[in-house]
Amino acid sequence: MTNPDIVIIGSGIGGATIASGLAGSGASILMLERGELLPATPHTRDTRAIFVDGHYRPKEMWREAGGAAFNPGNYYYVGGNSKFYGAVLIRYRKEDFSEMEHYGGVSPAWPFSYEEFEPWYSRAEQLFRVRGALGEDPTEPFHSIPYAFGPVPDEPPIARARAELKGLGLHPASLPLGVDIDAWLRDGKTGWDAFPNTGTGKVDAQTGPLVTALADRNIRLETGAHVEYLEASSDATTIAAVHYRQDGRLKKVTPKLVILSAGAVNSAAILLRSPSPNGNGLANRSDQVGRNFMNHNSSAMLAIDPRRRNTSVYQKTLMLNDYYLSDSKGGKPLGNVQLLGKIDGHILRANVKLAPKFALDFMAGHAVDWYLMCEDLPDPESRIMVDGKDIVMQWRRSNMQSLDGLTRVMRENFRACGYPIVLSRPFDKRTPSHQCGTVKMGDDPATSPLDPFCRSFDHKNLFVVDAGFLPNSAAVNPALSIAAQALRVVDHIRKTELVA
Repeated sequence: MTNPDIVIIGSGIGGATIASGLAGSGASILMLERGELLPATPHTRDTRAIFVDGHYRPKEMWREAGGAAFNPGNYYYVGGNSKFYGAVLIRYRKEDFSEMEHYGGVSPAWPFSYEEFEPWYSRAEQLFRVRGALGEDPTEPFHSIPYAFGPVPDEPPIARARAELKGLGLHPASLPLGVDIDAWLRDGKTGWDAFPNTGTGKVDAQTGPLVTALADRNIRLETGAHVEYLEASSDATTIAAVHYRQDGRLKKVTPKLVILSAGAVNSAAILLRSPSPNGNGLANRSDQVGRNFMNHNSSAMLAIDPRRRNTSVYQKTLMLNDYYLSDSKGGKPLGNVQLLGKIDGHILRANVKLAPKFALDFMAGHAVDWYLMCEDLPDPESRIMVDGKDIVMQWRRSNMQSLDGLTRVMRENFRACGYPIVLSRPFDKRTPSHQCGTVKMGDDPATSPLDPFCRSFDHKNLFVVDAGFLPNSAAVNPALSIAAQALRVVDHIRKTELVA
C-alpha cells in the first residue's frame, strides 16, 4: 500500500470512527498511529504505578508560553486518549448548539442545529454500545433512539448518594457509559476512570470502531508512525504528501485524501509545523489554527463522612445537571457534576505529597469523589504553538466564576446531605484530557479553518476530525460529540469523495 487512497492520522475516537465508517467502501486506507498497542501487564490495575509513578505518561515535555516545561497527560497508544478515558459518552445539551451567555463571556453557536446532528448522536451511541437511561435528567435533549442497554448499576453507597441528592430536590441521573461492567470487573476489581483498557470491558476507540475497521482487508494500521508534517501541492490547494518517521526513518505517502485525527493539540501542531508560503502552517488562511484552545475548567471534590465507609469499587455512575443551564436562581450557567472513579490513598498521594499514607487511606475510604466541570470559552489568545519540534501551550482560562459558583453550591449540597467535610482542588494543565478547539469548524473561511463537514477551506482533500473541530467546549465530556461528527463526516466523504 505505497500510495493508499486515504491516510488517517491517529487512531483515537475521531480517526477510528472514520475508519469504521469507511469499512467496505473499497478504498485502500492507511492509518498512521504514533503509539503502539497497549500491552496487558500487572501495571494496568495498579494505582501506584498509574497515578504515582506515571507509568503510562508520555516521555515528551510541552512548554508553557514563557518557557516552563511540563509533562502532559496525553497518551500515545492505539486508541489514543480513549484507552484511559472515563467512558462517559454524553451528548451536548441542545442549548450548547446555540449561542449561550456565561459569566465569563459568550459560548458561540455551532454551524448547524442539534436537530440536524441528533441522528448522528444516536448512531454513535449504538456504535459505542452506550449504557444509559432517559427520563432522569431534565436537561436531556431529544433522543430518536433509546439506549440499547440499561445503565451501569449504582453500588450501595452511590445509591445512597443518589437518594440524598434527590432528597434535596435535585435530579441525579445515570451517566451514559461505554462500559460492560461485568467484563471490566472480571479483569480486576477497580474502577475504569483513568485506568488503561487492555480487555473488552470499556468500549474505547480501539475496542469499538477500530475492531470493525480492521476487519476490512483494505484498511491497514501502522504503529510507531509519528507524522511530522504535511506537504501541500505546488498550487497549495491540496495535501500532496504525508511525511512520517518510523523506526528512525523518514517515510512519505501520497494519498488522495488525508484525514487528520491526532487530537486537538497534536493536529494543530502538525499543521503549524507543515511548510507553507507564509510560514504560519497549512489550513491556516484564517490564522486560527492552534487558537481557541479549550480544556474544561474542572475540580475534584471529595464529600467525606468519617462515620461511613464508601465501599464502592467503581463508583462512576451518577451525574447532576441541575446547574447546567443556570445557577437555579435566575443566574447564568454553572456546569456539570459527575462522579469520578473511586479514589484510593495512592491516587490522593499523586496530588498530596506530604500527608501520611494512613491518613490518605482513611480519607479515600470515607469519601464520595466528584468531578465538577464548567465550560472554558474560546479565546484566540488561548492557543497551541510550535517552536521547532516543541509544543507550546498558552492556555488562558476563562469563565472561572462558573467553577467558583459550582464549587460553592455543591459544597452546600453535600453538607446538607450529611457530609461534614467537603474538600476540592482544581485540575491543572497537566490533565488536558478534554482538550478541544484549535482547528474549529464554521461557515466563514475568514474565521474558521474548517467547514461544517470538517473539510479544510484551504485544501480540498484535507479533513480534520478530532476535538479540534469543536467551536465550543460545553460542560460535558466531548467523546460522543467527536464520534457523532466523525460519522457525519464519513457519510459526507462517501457521498462526495468515493462516488464511482
